[in-house]
Amino acid sequence: MKRPDLQAEVQQLFDDLVAANEERGLQAAVYLRGELVVDAFAGLADSARGTRVTSDTLFPIFSCGKGVTATLIHRLVERGVLAYDLPIASVWPEFAVNGKAGVTLKQVLNHTAGLHLLEPTRDRSKACDWAAMCSEMAAMKPAWEPGSRREYHAITQGWILGEAACRATGRTFEQLLEEEIRAPLGLKNMFIGISAAVEPRVAVLEEVGPAQEFPEVDIPQSIPNWVQPLYAWMNRSDVRQACIPASNGIMTAHDLARHYAALCPSGVDGVELLPAGRVAKAIEEVDPLIPTTMGPCGLGYGLGGVGSVMGDRPVCFGHGGHGGTVGFADLDHGLAVGFARNRLRDPSGVNTARLLMECVRRHLTE
Repeated sequence: MKRPDLQAEVQQLFDDLVAANEERGLQAAVYLRGELVVDAFAGLADSARGTRVTSDTLFPIFSCGKGVTATLIHRLVERGVLAYDLPIASVWPEFAVNGKAGVTLKQVLNHTAGLHLLEPTRDRSKACDWAAMCSEMAAMKPAWEPGSRREYHAITQGWILGEAACRATGRTFEQLLEEEIRAPLGLKNMFIGISAAVEPRVAVLEEVGPAQEFPEVDIPQSIPNWVQPLYAWMNRSDVRQACIPASNGIMTAHDLARHYAALCPSGVDGVELLPAGRVAKAIEEVDPLIPTTMGPCGLGYGLGGVGSVMGDRPVCFGHGGHGGTVGFADLDHGLAVGFARNRLRDPSGVNTARLLMECVRRHLTE
């Protein structure tokens, strides 16, 4: 049941930001102890056509899909299909080359595998070919001794984790997403690789500010120039319909939030995607002494901390996405949040996710 006062305050916030031209289109959903208390939306999904955002509008959420993928992996670990210390090559033999025979699932989940760099290319459709990209992952050489450093595996993480899961189960990633996440929760608006039939429902991304130049380079990059600018990349039909688990999640804020609600104590509508003990294991912080440029993280999830929109405690966990989207859970409060937007901007702009959470947390203390 929605909290009328909180729902009204969030809706007013969104309406005001759209009216002030600070935002184009927005969605947010908030679950509290298994109940949907906010389902707000405002603005335009496609400014060129005047299409308005509804509760069913699908938003590209970029790396928020990493959190969903992590949950899928943890469910397989919980059942013994996979294991954190499992060498990936034990289920994916081709992966064993170039010093990767001992690379574990845990090292990919926590970004210490050294497999974060993609080669330069002029073929911008390359990332849409699952088999080709998995073959490239299998042939990679770690940039450092696995486990010795932690750097963000921005795009590669999804193919490596995804293919390991596929090899271990004999399922496609799309089948695993359906069986492990969507079906248990009755989710109809969560995709990592959409069909052409739902594409008209996807919000068109915009970017504010001067256009950036992304010249061709001859060095590997974690987010290579051939997928830049990211907003334009995710407006392409071939990219939206591809399966890129670390980077091209497309869903509603509601389905993202409901996924995290099912990771909180007692879950949602009787469904707990993971038992409490498994969640605790998944959000154990990576050794902070490992050199890194990243914030705190567990196994596939980012963790709360000072200044984090998720909260300042490690029991707040989830994942953000390019442009300010975010999905997370706060175990202390039984809180789960999904937030999506389609007008992306530089970090100096209004932080709508932070304004949303200031509103939500104020209500939690009243």
